Amino acid sequence: MATTYDALPKHHKATGREKLVITASSLGTVFEWYDFYLYGLLASFISKVFFSGVNETTGFILALGAFAAGFAVRPFGALVFGRVGDLVGRKYTFLVTMGLMGLSTFAVGLLPGYDTIGIASPIILVTLRIIQGLALGGEYGGAATYVAEHAPDNKRGLYTSFIQITATFGLFAALLIVLGVRTGMGEESFTGWGWRVPFLLSAILLVVSMYIRLQLSESPVYQKMKDEGTTSKAPITEAFGQWGNLKFVLIALFGAVAGQAVVWYTGQFYAMFYLEKILKVDGATTNYLIAIALALGTPFFVFFGWLSDRIGRKYIILGGCALAAVTYFPAFHALSDAANPALAAASRNAPVVVTANDAECSFQFDPVGKNKFDSSSCDIAKAFLAKSGINYTNKAAPAGTVASVAIGNTVMLAPNPADVQGEDRAAAIAAYQDRLKAGLADAGYPAAADPEQMDKVTVVAILFYLVLLVTMVYGPIAAMLVELFPSRIRYTSMSLPYHLGNGWFGGFLPTTAFAMVAATGDIYYGLWYPVVVAVATLLIGLFFLPETFRRNID
Repeated sequence: MATTYDALPKHHKATGREKLVITASSLGTVFEWYDFYLYGLLASFISKVFFSGVNETTGFILALGAFAAGFAVRPFGALVFGRVGDLVGRKYTFLVTMGLMGLSTFAVGLLPGYDTIGIASPIILVTLRIIQGLALGGEYGGAATYVAEHAPDNKRGLYTSFIQITATFGLFAALLIVLGVRTGMGEESFTGWGWRVPFLLSAILLVVSMYIRLQLSESPVYQKMKDEGTTSKAPITEAFGQWGNLKFVLIALFGAVAGQAVVWYTGQFYAMFYLEKILKVDGATTNYLIAIALALGTPFFVFFGWLSDRIGRKYIILGGCALAAVTYFPAFHALSDAANPALAAASRNAPVVVTANDAECSFQFDPVGKNKFDSSSCDIAKAFLAKSGINYTNKAAPAGTVASVAIGNTVMLAPNPADVQGEDRAAAIAAYQDRLKAGLADAGYPAAADPEQMDKVTVVAILFYLVLLVTMVYGPIAAMLVELFPSRIRYTSMSLPYHLGNGWFGGFLPTTAFAMVAATGDIYYGLWYPVVVAVATLLIGLFFLPETFRRNID
């Protein structure tokens, strides 16, 4: 593995060339993340246009599924473009990934909807999402490797931390542009066609980013290997077919990246969905609150990157995982109290309890929208509560018991499907749901969060804390991954664990966490997913992850 370096002057100032490297790599990656997040922010519009052949709920789920497809293929993009980057060079590889990403995003803005070209519309959309995911799988490793190989040894964490900012800046830019376009043209125009504008604007960003990156030369480390004829001829085989390197790939994944990924996606994605879907804060307010927290927290990516050059990467990353594991539950409880105090008070004063036989209850999560959840009284009761995002507890009952929902002291017996069939069953379920809705309203459960009651300062403070944890785990991770692997197979070796962690452990976190909430009725139960992964990373990292910040990567 890499050797340690002799101390360099601590007051080395970045040269003009180094500043160009950082700027070009960071701007290009900001653009790629902007493209990627734009889809998630506009998923509700995309579902209506490209998946209008199914009902609204199923369309939204399919739209999120198409978004997830981009995450699913990221590790494959890491293999494909990581190999190319180690074979032909860093610069040209991430020029290709950026071009693919930008053109795919621009194409979404022009793609005809389902009403125009039928089933071809969602098929083309999913294909574009897969291309985007593959491209992003190759982008990060190239940018991080390129910057690190230009950086002085004692400033590698600082320099690569600007790459770490890019994901947050990309989300931030997407939020601001969507909000700006939406506000400027009005809701009616935005809903009709204006949602396409942020996708089309990516063409401008693509041209600017490509121009800047074309000014760059190849990484000096890679150029030296190329001149000496020491580049790898089979980077995938060397990276994953030899235990000496494969063990560090596994340690990087489970002892660093998995925990970093769940902390990252909890702090910047799950928190956003939690505010909107569980706490019923309107989408525009949620976006503004998240944007403020991101703006306050983003400088700390650079701070923790800088700090890791002085005290090491390992314990900053693992410290962020430890804090997340310890504080997530109290932080999200506090977020509920501040964002929707009426809902929090109703949950305490009039708790909802479902009494039913567990064996008669289905898993309350249906990603394809086919289950009507009307085959048992338990399903009828829980389906409404899950759809409404109501926190409830379960009370066991003997087999054959007709399920009931207690809202405080008020008990409402669910319809028994054995007693009603066909249209009568549908009418009975609808009437029962109306009674539940009225009972919840009477008990103080709000239909939406009241902006006047919301403690926005506290909400932003909590969101800022969650982002701060993100900066701890994410700020130093690029430098650590670069330093773990030899230069001849670095692009390939670091890209796969990064994208397995962030694409799978992190990318599927919102879906997994909400499935856990739907299955249990506990709005906080989904937090066990990031907590368990963070603890596992903490333990594996403490025992197996080496400290890397004094390594010479040449």
